Amino acid sequence: MRPDIVPGAVFPDYELPDHRGKHRTLSELQGGDPLVLVLSRGGFCPKERRQHEGLVHLHREMQVGYCRLVTMSTDNLLETNEFRAGVGAHWTFLSDPVRKVQKDLDIAEYTDPHHDPMIPHTLVFEPGLRVYKIYNGYWFFGRPTVEELRLDLRAVLQRCRPDWDISSAEQRTAWAKGEKASFYPYGKTQAQVLAEQD
Repeated sequence: MRPDIVPGAVFPDYELPDHRGKHRTLSELQGGDPLVLVLSRGGFCPKERRQHEGLVHLHREMQVGYCRLVTMSTDNLLETNEFRAGVGAHWTFLSDPVRKVQKDLDIAEYTDPHHDPMIPHTLVFEPGLRVYKIYNGYWFFGRPTVEELRLDLRAVLQRCRPDWDISSAEQRTAWAKGEKASFYPYGKTQAQVLAEQD
């Protein structure tokens, strides 16, 4: 991984085609929410399939917890859709068969020249694509467990949601005064909230 990609840094806002062929940026997919980005070896890998089977269950929690999940791989569009459907995923998969991200981040898995995948990483972002944590998943047990991701998301949400503890005197006072900008999703317009539900 490039030496400047560390906790606290802002991750590049890559733009790639999603599983439907529509070009999407990471910032668009993140919106104002925490984001987990899986840089995947691809659908050919049984380790990837197993990790994503666990993420299917976590994703259901992330949806009700206002968090986002994105998978990115060097698979082509057909392989991307087969991978997504094969694990029963319902989140956005991005396709990078030209290996733009792999090259830019310097994460080519040189030990597998046949598939030429990315060294798998899982990154947890605060809003604004700010890196909170990076997991190197070259060995399967280097990848985060579902429970580790839950703890990471809890920590990120505590940092980025002013209304994390609505029992505080400050939050109660703000609500009573009609000052709802610090309460999620009141600080956003309805259009912003609806756009982020894509």
